[in-house]
Amino acid sequence: MLEREYQVWCEEHPWAFGNQFVVTDKVRSISLQDQVDMLMPRIAAGCRDIVELKRPDKEVLLYDETHRDYFFSREVSMAIGQCHRYLDVFVEVAGKGLLGNEQIVAYHPEATIVIGRSNRWDESKIKALHGLNSRLSGIRVITYDYLLAQGDSLVGYLSNAAQTEDEGEVDDLPN
Repeated sequence: MLEREYQVWCEEHPWAFGNQFVVTDKVRSISLQDQVDMLMPRIAAGCRDIVELKRPDKEVLLYDETHRDYFFSREVSMAIGQCHRYLDVFVEVAGKGLLGNEQIVAYHPEATIVIGRSNRWDESKIKALHGLNSRLSGIRVITYDYLLAQGDSLVGYLSNAAQTEDEGEVDDLPN
């Protein structure tokens, strides 16, 4: 499957990235030279985050036998560098609104890289990705399996909430 097909799916299901994302922008160009895969507005603030999609057949983590630890693959490292530059450019050109699209504002944007598969990973590899992500600032790396699981979880939660509401058990916030 081509990367573009995954991009179309992600554009049609932005909520899979989390319930703070419900739509994507049609705008992709953040400068004359730079086009991101997706710009996604956060519901609460309207500020945008960047999503960079890579292919699901790429390695995410490799294991170093000598040091007995996992590290990001070359493809992930390159994507992190790419996102780092995108974030710098985006903040520079859209701090007060993107020229021609002033509603697109870059205020402390973050980037999500979606790459590879993790459905066959053991617990140590899953923990390694979590640990490596926790040491990155403003960029996170997830797999397509993680994205799908996150979407499934949100759908399940909303289905249960709708069922509870239909049964008259509304969980409203106190006044």
